[in-house]
Amino acid sequence: MTLCLCPGVHPSSLTERFCQVLGLESVLVLPTSTHPPYSPLHVLDYARQQGLEQPCFLAFSAGVVGAMGAAWSWQQQGGTVKALIALDGWGVPRLGTFPLHRLSHDQTTDEQSGWLGVGGDRFYADPPVPHLELWAYPERARGLWLPESGARQKTDAAAFIRAMLRRYGELDS
Repeated sequence: MTLCLCPGVHPSSLTERFCQVLGLESVLVLPTSTHPPYSPLHVLDYARQQGLEQPCFLAFSAGVVGAMGAAWSWQQQGGTVKALIALDGWGVPRLGTFPLHRLSHDQTTDEQSGWLGVGGDRFYADPPVPHLELWAYPERARGLWLPESGARQKTDAAAFIRAMLRRYGELDS
């Protein structure tokens, strides 16, 4: 597995719940007590320490800042990044050419984040959910899956994330 979770600044119990809901076992989780999630250098250092060769980053909020910078640096140094799945990375511009999938807690955030670059399928909650609930309760965040090409479909954030992880070989069927 090459999946590296980059949580935001919140209690670790929410990340544990997130992993349970998605069925993620033995996943690498950035230790935010020693590695600030908003620091690309700390995220990059952690991914290298874990021996990742082609990382897939799954990040939330402040963790999107660190993951985006780390993924871009990884790519700039000749490495391959499978993808970045960014939950509520509002204000974080797209860097690099790796696939980027954005999830937003509402349509406005989705639209504003789109101005900063997309690079693959995306999702937004409709009706909107509070920011932290997108991470803590992804199965409750109902909304729209917006494929890069094709028709929109209704789903929830957890199903969208699982589909993206399967796409990149990070989750068994």
